Amino acid sequence: MSALLKTIFHVDMDAFFVSVEELFDPGLKGKAVVVGGQRDERGVVSAASYEARKFGVHSAMPLRTAAKLCPHAIFVNGHPERYRECSEKVCRVLTSFSPLVEMASIDEAYLDMTGTARLHGPPLCAAHALHQKIKSDTQLNCSIGIGSTRLVAKVSSAKAKPNGILWVLPGEEARFLAPLDVRDIPGIGKVMEENLKRLDIRTVGDLARFQAAGLEDMFGKWGLAMAGKARGEDAGGWFANEVGADTDAKSISHEHTYNEDTADPEQIESTLMRLSEMVGRRLRENRLHARTIQLKLRYKDFTTITRAHSLPTPTQLDTEIFEQVRALFRKNWRQGAKVRLLGVHASSFQNESKQEDLLEGARRQRWQQALSAADRLRDKFGESSVSLATGLKGGFRERTHENPAGLPGKGKIKE
Repeated sequence: MSALLKTIFHVDMDAFFVSVEELFDPGLKGKAVVVGGQRDERGVVSAASYEARKFGVHSAMPLRTAAKLCPHAIFVNGHPERYRECSEKVCRVLTSFSPLVEMASIDEAYLDMTGTARLHGPPLCAAHALHQKIKSDTQLNCSIGIGSTRLVAKVSSAKAKPNGILWVLPGEEARFLAPLDVRDIPGIGKVMEENLKRLDIRTVGDLARFQAAGLEDMFGKWGLAMAGKARGEDAGGWFANEVGADTDAKSISHEHTYNEDTADPEQIESTLMRLSEMVGRRLRENRLHARTIQLKLRYKDFTTITRAHSLPTPTQLDTEIFEQVRALFRKNWRQGAKVRLLGVHASSFQNESKQEDLLEGARRQRWQQALSAADRLRDKFGESSVSLATGLKGGFRERTHENPAGLPGKGKIKE
């Protein structure tokens, strides 16, 4: 018996952050809205309404640039707790349709719907039912792409936006992809686009016709992956895994850009404490212990340094992360030099920590219990509800982004 042909859904919430804000403030509907901070701040745009996008505003753009492009836009700081709550509701709907769900970010997910026809009907019927269920349970709109691979499903959901459904029938993948711009392939950015243009490759069809061996010679493994993607295959990157398969994180990091540069050591170290808390929370959420802790330090003139230290015993404790990153800061900071950005980065993961010293182990266990309790309070009342004393002065608004702590569908430690 031949294996069932894969049926993959890609569900992408439409202008998610903006749409959630509209639920709480209906007066925002139909207006140019920018989420991520105020127009005079240094941060970047987390999301923009379709009305704001007409003026060229897009995510990751500096807020000040967005304000110039769209002066009449309404700027909203964002409410990460609301977004997590709505994302949890979406996740619950998704898991009621398939046990194989992968939250790619807070506002998009893949579902493996292979073999669910008896339960939900053919793919298009299932997609309409899912679309309606998400709307009724969350009051939010989404777009759904259907394909035989994750790549095709993702590309088709983008073409279905906003609030639409697009099914690329099996066998039609190459015909669907061929006329599209190469930038429509996930992972191909501006630099690669320019490289491909020099080879007279502008559409996905052009890319598919180019010799795969030639792409590999020029671009290595990524060239070979692009050749596969042009044919609609799940080739390279996150597309190489099955939907719902556990994938190990390579690193966890958090950064903060000051609105005003500072040389105040107390404020800087307080910020490092807060960032260490955020990294520690993500480590515990993913049941990981990090052996390598890295500091990122950017000065007023944009000069940036990174310094790392490897621990003898891996950790997931905020206090131990802070202790290491503070030592790196004190050793490398040019005293009196104003700081623009700070970052804390953890890597070299293990699933558990080995501790032979019983007394030290008991101390760490007490910290583990205390910080896990703090995590539960943050789950309930928001990220800023609990902080260690050292981090209070460094308190800053949690950045609104697609992969926050508490991402729905990710395993959390059970107490």
